Amino acid sequence: MRTQEVLCPTDFSATAAHALKYAVEMANLYQVDIRLLHVVSPARSAHFYGVAVETPATLEQQLAEFVEQKMQSLQLEMQQGLKSGLSIKSVIRHGDACEEILAEATNVGMVVIASHGSTSLMDFLKPHVSQDVVRLAKCPVLVVK
Repeated sequence: MRTQEVLCPTDFSATAAHALKYAVEMANLYQVDIRLLHVVSPARSAHFYGVAVETPATLEQQLAEFVEQKMQSLQLEMQQGLKSGLSIKSVIRHGDACEEILAEATNVGMVVIASHGSTSLMDFLKPHVSQDVVRLAKCPVLVVK
Protein backbone atom coordinates (compact mmCIF):
# COMPACT_ATOMS: atom_id res chain seq x y z
CA MET A 1 0.00 0.00 0.00
CA ARG A 2 2.79 2.41 0.81
CA THR A 3 4.07 2.42 -2.76
CA GLN A 4 0.84 2.21 -4.73
CA GLU A 5 -1.94 4.65 -5.58
CA VAL A 6 -5.38 4.90 -4.03
CA LEU A 7 -8.09 4.31 -6.63
CA CYS A 8 -11.28 6.30 -6.14
CA PRO A 9 -14.10 5.65 -8.60
CA THR A 10 -16.75 8.36 -8.88
CA ASP A 11 -20.18 8.63 -10.45
CA PHE A 12 -20.37 12.34 -9.46
CA SER A 13 -23.00 11.64 -6.78
CA ALA A 14 -23.04 13.16 -3.29
CA THR A 15 -22.07 9.78 -1.81
CA ALA A 16 -19.11 9.53 -4.18
CA ALA A 17 -18.04 13.06 -3.18
CA HIS A 18 -18.03 11.90 0.43
CA ALA A 19 -15.83 8.92 -0.51
CA LEU A 20 -13.38 11.28 -2.24
CA LYS A 21 -12.64 12.86 1.14
CA TYR A 22 -11.68 9.46 2.52
CA ALA A 23 -9.48 8.83 -0.51
CA VAL A 24 -7.62 12.07 0.20
CA GLU A 25 -7.19 11.03 3.85
CA MET A 26 -5.82 7.61 2.85
CA ALA A 27 -3.46 9.16 0.31
CA ASN A 28 -2.16 11.63 2.90
CA LEU A 29 -1.77 8.89 5.51
CA TYR A 30 0.18 6.55 3.23
CA GLN A 31 1.90 9.32 1.22
CA VAL A 32 0.66 7.97 -2.12
CA ASP A 33 -1.01 9.49 -5.17
CA ILE A 34 -4.70 9.20 -6.07
CA ARG A 35 -6.17 7.80 -9.25
CA LEU A 36 -9.63 9.30 -9.79
CA LEU A 37 -11.77 7.10 -12.06
CA HIS A 38 -15.05 7.63 -13.86
CA VAL A 39 -16.61 4.94 -16.01
CA VAL A 40 -18.86 6.08 -18.83
CA SER A 41 -21.56 3.50 -19.43
CA PRO A 42 -22.66 2.86 -23.00
CA ALA A 43 -25.43 5.22 -24.10
CA ARG A 44 -28.53 3.13 -24.62
CA SER A 45 -30.71 6.01 -25.78
CA ALA A 46 -31.21 9.73 -25.33
CA HIS A 47 -34.04 8.90 -22.91
CA PHE A 48 -31.58 6.96 -20.72
CA TYR A 49 -29.61 10.15 -20.02
CA GLY A 50 -32.63 12.43 -19.87
CA VAL A 51 -31.45 14.71 -22.66
CA ALA A 52 -32.81 15.32 -26.14
CA VAL A 53 -30.21 15.24 -28.90
CA GLU A 54 -30.34 14.89 -32.64
CA THR A 55 -27.83 12.06 -33.05
CA PRO A 56 -26.01 9.51 -30.90
CA ALA A 57 -22.74 11.21 -31.85
CA THR A 58 -24.01 14.47 -30.36
CA LEU A 59 -24.97 12.63 -27.17
CA GLU A 60 -21.54 11.06 -26.90
CA GLN A 61 -19.82 14.40 -27.50
CA GLN A 62 -21.92 16.19 -24.87
CA LEU A 63 -21.38 13.37 -22.41
CA ALA A 64 -17.61 13.40 -22.98
CA GLU A 65 -17.45 17.16 -22.43
CA PHE A 66 -19.53 16.90 -19.25
CA VAL A 67 -17.39 14.09 -17.83
CA GLU A 68 -14.12 15.88 -18.64
CA GLN A 69 -15.35 19.08 -16.99
CA LYS A 70 -16.53 17.23 -13.85
CA MET A 71 -13.26 15.29 -13.56
CA GLN A 72 -11.19 18.48 -13.80
CA SER A 73 -13.37 20.15 -11.18
CA LEU A 74 -13.06 17.20 -8.79
CA GLN A 75 -9.33 16.98 -9.36
CA LEU A 76 -8.86 20.65 -8.41
CA GLU A 77 -11.12 20.26 -5.36
CA MET A 78 -9.29 17.17 -4.12
CA GLN A 79 -5.83 18.65 -4.75
CA GLN A 80 -6.53 21.31 -2.10
CA GLY A 81 -6.73 18.68 0.65
CA LEU A 82 -3.77 16.65 -0.58
CA LYS A 83 -0.34 17.09 0.97
CA SER A 84 2.25 18.74 -1.25
CA GLY A 85 4.20 16.36 -3.43
CA LEU A 86 1.20 14.08 -3.98
CA SER A 87 -0.84 14.16 -7.15
CA ILE A 88 -4.18 13.14 -8.60
CA LYS A 89 -4.44 11.41 -11.94
CA SER A 90 -7.80 11.36 -13.74
CA VAL A 91 -8.82 8.28 -15.71
CA ILE A 92 -11.95 7.96 -17.84
CA ARG A 93 -12.91 4.48 -19.00
CA HIS A 94 -15.84 3.25 -21.08
CA GLY A 95 -17.90 0.12 -20.45
CA ASP A 96 -19.40 -1.75 -17.54
CA ALA A 97 -18.66 0.09 -14.27
CA CYS A 98 -17.71 -2.96 -12.22
CA GLU A 99 -15.51 -4.51 -14.92
CA GLU A 100 -13.68 -1.24 -15.57
CA ILE A 101 -13.11 -0.50 -11.87
CA LEU A 102 -11.71 -3.98 -11.34
CA ALA A 103 -9.47 -3.63 -14.41
CA GLU A 104 -8.15 -0.31 -13.10
CA ALA A 105 -7.68 -1.80 -9.61
CA THR A 106 -5.17 -4.42 -10.72
CA ASN A 107 -2.19 -2.24 -9.80
CA VAL A 108 -3.36 -0.05 -6.91
CA GLY A 109 -2.90 -0.39 -3.19
CA MET A 110 -6.50 0.32 -2.20
CA VAL A 111 -9.89 1.17 -3.66
CA VAL A 112 -12.03 3.77 -1.89
CA ILE A 113 -15.58 3.50 -3.22
CA ALA A 114 -18.97 4.91 -2.26
CA SER A 115 -21.77 2.61 -1.18
CA HIS A 116 -25.37 3.33 -2.02
CA GLY A 117 -27.78 1.67 0.40
CA SER A 118 -30.92 0.10 -1.00
CA THR A 119 -33.86 2.30 -0.07
CA SER A 120 -36.45 1.33 -2.64
CA LEU A 121 -37.39 -1.45 -5.02
CA MET A 122 -35.57 0.30 -7.89
CA ASP A 123 -32.38 0.52 -5.81
CA PHE A 124 -32.77 -3.15 -4.96
CA LEU A 125 -33.04 -4.10 -8.63
CA LYS A 126 -30.06 -2.02 -9.77
CA PRO A 127 -26.64 -3.66 -9.81
CA HIS A 128 -24.57 -2.81 -6.76
CA VAL A 129 -21.18 -1.95 -8.16
CA SER A 130 -19.56 -1.44 -4.76
CA GLN A 131 -20.63 -4.88 -3.57
CA ASP A 132 -19.18 -6.54 -6.66
CA VAL A 133 -15.93 -4.58 -6.31
CA VAL A 134 -15.60 -5.67 -2.67
CA ARG A 135 -16.24 -9.28 -3.62
CA LEU A 136 -13.94 -9.42 -6.66
CA ALA A 137 -11.09 -6.95 -6.05
CA LYS A 138 -7.63 -8.35 -5.30
CA CYS A 139 -6.69 -5.36 -3.13
CA PRO A 140 -8.25 -3.85 0.02
CA VAL A 141 -11.49 -1.93 -0.56
CA LEU A 142 -12.80 0.80 1.72
CA VAL A 143 -16.56 1.28 1.27
CA VAL A 144 -17.82 4.69 2.40
CA LYS A 145 -21.48 5.34 3.31
